[in-house]
Amino acid sequence: MEIGISTFVETSPDVETGEVMSHAQRLREVVEEIVLADKVGLDVYGVGEHHRKDYAASSPAVVLAAAASQTARIRLTSAVTVLSSADPVRVFQDFATLDGLSNGRAEIMAGRGSFIESFPLFGYDLDDYNELFDEKLELLLKLRASEKVTWRGGHRPAIQDLGVYPRPVQDPLPVWIGSGGNAESVVRAGLLGLPLVLAIIGGSPLQFAPLVQLYKRAAAQAGHDVSKLPVASHSHGFIAETTEAAADKFFPSTQQVMNMLGRERGWGHYSRDSYDAARGVEGALYVGDPETVARKIINLRKHVGITRFFLHVPLGTMPHEDVMRAIELLGTEVAPRVREEIARWEAETGGNV
Repeated sequence: MEIGISTFVETSPDVETGEVMSHAQRLREVVEEIVLADKVGLDVYGVGEHHRKDYAASSPAVVLAAAASQTARIRLTSAVTVLSSADPVRVFQDFATLDGLSNGRAEIMAGRGSFIESFPLFGYDLDDYNELFDEKLELLLKLRASEKVTWRGGHRPAIQDLGVYPRPVQDPLPVWIGSGGNAESVVRAGLLGLPLVLAIIGGSPLQFAPLVQLYKRAAAQAGHDVSKLPVASHSHGFIAETTEAAADKFFPSTQQVMNMLGRERGWGHYSRDSYDAARGVEGALYVGDPETVARKIINLRKHVGITRFFLHVPLGTMPHEDVMRAIELLGTEVAPRVREEIARWEAETGGNV
């Protein structure tokens, strides 16, 4: 069971003061968070790609590279790379470079992206939303499989027997598929034999168990070894010494972000009642003291089949020291509890869900 952190490097207004942190400051903070995550024994750190004012990381590979030489063990991944509006050649080169700098710790999490600002920015038509992803994923997988590539598609100039460099340390460079829970994307990942990441940010996490089983069936039907295909989840959360403190600290910025996104997407008002319900045993928020958060992660592994867990923190703008403490608690108190219990459970049951 791998445990790590994901972030979108947000720079939303401070809930209390209204002040907006500079992109430069938040980027430097994230590097400090990655270094701490490595120090306390977390397995992976993911940085999401966005192209709007309230997010600072338009280039996850650059952010992760800044931490590569300051870390020794932690895996470094995008979360996600918006592949539909990117050039797969450049994506591969960036992460192969990161792989070299980190000595084999880079990963790509490829997705369509739930935000669409990158499409007009890079000159793509949203009418081609699905076709773009399929075509560019095909090219990305060709690039990682062979030093020289011949390829032709409908949305990018053809490549005729050209080499793409540098080559990564890992062979192949890991490529995960990020999904919000769409059955088609889950099946695609399974058929391709690619690891799957599910964004579980609402409802009950247990509702995702059928999607995990669908993914495994598709992989098995395509002849892939299902036992070698990890499944990850990405969920919002926060850890403090007590559950009450964690809940009170995480709520203001969470409410601000959820209601901002709600106005853009037509969601209902996000209240304290909504928040508290999501913190419950069956909810998608992982907020509490170390024991509370560990129990929810263990439940996710046992009943859904998740083998890697990303805690997305912060959501919105929170004091850097609070985020650092949450990362420390995740690595030193939550992760050991989870690993011990899952190891015991797998020894007794074989770990099958």
